[in-house]
Amino acid sequence: MYFKSTLVSLAWLCLLNLPVLAQESDSDSQTSENVAYQPDFFQRYQVNTALEMVNRVPGFSLDDGGDMRGFGTSVGNVLINDKRPSTKGDAPSAILARISADQVEKIELIRVKVRDIDLQGHIEVVNVVLNADSPAIYRWELHWRETVGTGSSPGGSISLSDNWNDIEFNVGVDARWAKFGDPGTVSTFNGNGELTEIRTNVDDGSGPNANTYLNASTWLGATFVQFNSRAGIENRDIFFYFDNFPQLPGEELNSEIITTLRRNTRLELGLDAERELTTNLTGKAIVLYSLLDGDPQQSQEDLDSSGNRTRLQLEDEKFTDYELITRLETDWSGFAGHAVQADVERAFNVLDNEQILTDDTGAGPVVIDVTGGNTRVEEERWNLQLQDSWSLGNFDFDTGIGWEHSTITQTGDANQERSFSFIKPRAIITYSARQGVQTRMRFEREVAQLDFTDFVSASVFEDDDVILGNPDLHPDSTWVTELSHEIRFADIGVFKLTGFHHWIDDVLDLLPITATREAPGNIGAGRRWGAIAETTWPLDSIGIDHGQLTVNLRWQDSTVVDPVTGENRNLSGEGGFRGDVIFRNENRYAFDIDFRQDIEQAQISWGLGLAERGRRVVYEANELDIHNEGFDLSAFIETSRWFGVKLSLEATNLLDYTVTRERTIYVGQRSLTPLRRRESRIGDSGQRIFFRATGSF
Repeated sequence: MYFKSTLVSLAWLCLLNLPVLAQESDSDSQTSENVAYQPDFFQRYQVNTALEMVNRVPGFSLDDGGDMRGFGTSVGNVLINDKRPSTKGDAPSAILARISADQVEKIELIRVKVRDIDLQGHIEVVNVVLNADSPAIYRWELHWRETVGTGSSPGGSISLSDNWNDIEFNVGVDARWAKFGDPGTVSTFNGNGELTEIRTNVDDGSGPNANTYLNASTWLGATFVQFNSRAGIENRDIFFYFDNFPQLPGEELNSEIITTLRRNTRLELGLDAERELTTNLTGKAIVLYSLLDGDPQQSQEDLDSSGNRTRLQLEDEKFTDYELITRLETDWSGFAGHAVQADVERAFNVLDNEQILTDDTGAGPVVIDVTGGNTRVEEERWNLQLQDSWSLGNFDFDTGIGWEHSTITQTGDANQERSFSFIKPRAIITYSARQGVQTRMRFEREVAQLDFTDFVSASVFEDDDVILGNPDLHPDSTWVTELSHEIRFADIGVFKLTGFHHWIDDVLDLLPITATREAPGNIGAGRRWGAIAETTWPLDSIGIDHGQLTVNLRWQDSTVVDPVTGENRNLSGEGGFRGDVIFRNENRYAFDIDFRQDIEQAQISWGLGLAERGRRVVYEANELDIHNEGFDLSAFIETSRWFGVKLSLEATNLLDYTVTRERTIYVGQRSLTPLRRRESRIGDSGQRIFFRATGSF
């Protein structure tokens, strides 16, 4: 309640005071609903890449997309020269990181329809406009991450932007050696609360990943053609060493070694062609193919107190996951003041998985049948969309209606075919009361992207568990309503407050299959609601020259009927130990506070950051699984005063926050049967130091 009341108080305080500040601002960049930032604006930040420039646009949060259905709703909120790259795997942030800041003419923050740019359902997008006659530029980066207690992760990249026979292209390569680990201690208690075992684990993960990229564009007569490609590998060797110390008489020390070998290759090819068909009609065709191929292996070796093997479990797997998208977009400007767009898209997705699990307790390996481990899932999906954008006085409207039909076919351990259809309306209304002040309302139906791995069963050796696949999955859909108010002041000042409410049909969560087993599944209707406050505040008025404070706050709640207990509860969050404090998740709150000061004359910038989020709860059939972390304190300093090279030093997790996991496991159904045991895991991720050197020539 304290956090919620603080958020509300801050929001009202800012709303009451910001209009006065906005009226006093004399920024030349705010001339309409859309805002253009020239290269001079970014000089204070010592930017080296287009990505750094986009990340410094006040009030804008970059969205890489990539996890939505098909192409139209998964391309992120970044354009380059008015156009979206025809790619999903090569994220917009990665493309921008390969573009030198010297190539950027300006960056536009677009919040209402302008020219023939389609916002694709986003509230706002940035358009990176490049200089037409930029010379050849090589951009390079060397980076090094040191994690206390784990080891080093070096890497680097180089890219070239140039023209060849009227073809503009960017080609690049990056590589990194990853090193990571999550040591910890697990204390196990029986149903009577007695400590029965202390389990220590030391894990060691490492391996290379590398990618090559090629982005090219040219005019073929009256047709503008773009080509995008990415190819990469990711190898990981992960070892968990567990020592189990029994705390009750009569039991001996034992150990486990869990090994995961991951071998992934990726390929993506994208091609689009755009041309003016008539005076008022423009057409664009897109073809996109992406492939993920993997050959992972996982094993668990049990050892007695003398180091002798007592059991060996081995899981061999091979999978191929690919998507082929064809899309046609047409833009018509025949109605005065209207921009009409009609799109048709076909997506074909396939996951082919083969799995063999064996168990050897000394008499030789025995094949264990894991239902759902050998399967092929195909989805053919058609999507049609019609939308129109127009203005009326201070109001801008972006409305549309879509229809989606998909057929999912599964063969192998399960054989069935199902079809789904969805009507998807959308409306965004923007009211610009005056310069720098906007209010937006959004209403839209979103359909989630199914994760095909949820159809496939997999072993989780660390938890002595099996995640069952579910052949009966179908997409959940969400009716989204949002209301936001934004105020811009001075050159960098922004305050934005957004309230949201989501009605979710067929919530994707964990569905109990038996009293002790669950699988990803649809558990009924649910709701999610909350508020997000985002602000960037210049600090010159309090004596901190070129200083700024950026604060992002999120509070939310949710409800769904628990399929086990029949009572209302929150939506399940995400598990796992690794990863930074993620701002958006299924938990009660999150905040991210960053202070930054740019000392232009000395060409030095420095800053501090603090982030934290609420606990994440996973509701299983016979288990309650709760993950949590502490405060993430970070600091950085960077300079570009020597030879045009930007040097950055950043330290994260300075407080070495504690990572916890609480597993409450019941005899049968969760909360309805007696407690079997409780596991409490305490670990840490270690302080991390990043060094980065970037430049261009």
